[in-house]
Amino acid sequence: MNTFLIVLAFCVVLSTTTTTTAFSFFDDNILNGLILQNDTVTIDLASIDYGHIVKVNPEAVLSPTSLNDIQSLIKAVNDNNSSPTLGSAPKTVAARGQGHSVRGQSTAEKGIVVNMTSLGSLGRRIVVVPNSLLGPYADVGGEQIWINVLVETLKHGLSPISWTDYLGLSVGGTLSNAGISGQAFRVGPQIANVYELDVITGKGDLVTCSRIKEPELFYSVLGGLGQFGIITRARIPLTKAPNKVKWLRLFYTDFSVFSRDQERLISLNGKMREKGGVEYVEGFLLMKQGPLDLSFYSVPDQLRITTLVAQSDVVYVLELAKYYVETPPVDEDLEVLLKGLGFIAGFAFSKDVTYLEFLNRVAADEEKLRKLGLWEVPHPWLNLFIPKSRMSEFNSGVFVNILLQKKVPVGVFIVYPLNRNKWDDKMSGVIPNDEEVFYTVALLHSSTAEEVEAFDGVNNQILEFCRVARIPVKQYLPHYETQPDWINHFGSKWPSFQRSKLTFDPNKILAPGQKIFN
Repeated sequence: MNTFLIVLAFCVVLSTTTTTTAFSFFDDNILNGLILQNDTVTIDLASIDYGHIVKVNPEAVLSPTSLNDIQSLIKAVNDNNSSPTLGSAPKTVAARGQGHSVRGQSTAEKGIVVNMTSLGSLGRRIVVVPNSLLGPYADVGGEQIWINVLVETLKHGLSPISWTDYLGLSVGGTLSNAGISGQAFRVGPQIANVYELDVITGKGDLVTCSRIKEPELFYSVLGGLGQFGIITRARIPLTKAPNKVKWLRLFYTDFSVFSRDQERLISLNGKMREKGGVEYVEGFLLMKQGPLDLSFYSVPDQLRITTLVAQSDVVYVLELAKYYVETPPVDEDLEVLLKGLGFIAGFAFSKDVTYLEFLNRVAADEEKLRKLGLWEVPHPWLNLFIPKSRMSEFNSGVFVNILLQKKVPVGVFIVYPLNRNKWDDKMSGVIPNDEEVFYTVALLHSSTAEEVEAFDGVNNQILEFCRVARIPVKQYLPHYETQPDWINHFGSKWPSFQRSKLTFDPNKILAPGQKIFN
């Protein structure tokens, strides 16, 4: 048995009485003195993600206090895997930020989970550079969460350009997927808004990469599901931050009118102060079976909305936002805009909030759900990208004939269009081919443990509907169990994806929870 397995086995024996154990590797070319944890509490925390569906126990957890700790671990695992003990399984490594995956993607069965949040011991790794040849930017640790990035950049009157809806996610986590929200139609996903990365590859090398320097690694890692390296720093472009946001919700009962108006809005590009343009476009569903979250509206309006939903079965809510600084003629601009839209008369609702309040809007919901004990529950989500030309069919086949007819409880059901030309096809992220506009549909279910199977049955019925109807959907935050499914998912990108794996993680140790190569 080699040194790695001897020490690991010894650590497991002591796990009931020892919180942390020193893993001493006597070959100075490999590693010296890493501290891994394998007590019951630490293992349990690393075995589950936000989905609360998959539970996979790692053998140990590394809480790094330096980037060198991560490099040393990866090199040690590679050394172990190059000369494994007879009958032993190769070791794997999963980087875990906020653990916000929902199907075990951030876990490593019998491997080692890297607790990226411990890098916070190095201080808040957010450095704002207001002036440079590139323009303003922030150098941000991959372990940092987006709300901290926003708060720090706002101190300089600046802000990142592209966002996710929930800001409690890590920078490295969203950049490993795509990072989308209602601004993405205008500025692209978060992966399209990065100047430079520091990445620890599957070989243990710390590499700085960009579109010019080491571009193959740069493009592979962005949207690469953690397969090629661990993002330890990202250089994020910044722009002047607005002060205020005019936040609107418009109601529709006709999907064709709703989607027409959404598509019109994203065609305007939403440039700051452009007449008729907005900075953010999303949408979501209210359905008769409920539950209905009406906290945005006044009590009298809540009664009117409840009646409308009961009468209409499905109500489509177009959500948009216009940014502004203090008091420009934003109301006049929006008045012109609204005259051209087909929402139901009397069902336009708005409020003025700060920029910080708007971007961090999910935090209030999180606080309420945590108090009710409903945050850390199973989340059998399904996230899809769908070509624009098939959305009408998807609406009737899924929203109406599956979700409504089966009275599927409404979690948060989001639907909005995106512009393909804001995505960089060199990156690993996958979107539908050909059409210039595609939709994201997020069915964000919350359930009890007993209900997960039923929700998964609904998700599978939706996927089967798309297969039979030949709607070429792509999963966002994808989950597949077999490599053929992954090959189909990546399509024409698969050969380059596979080639990058061989180049940057040849022993296939990184991100085993994705089940792409392991």
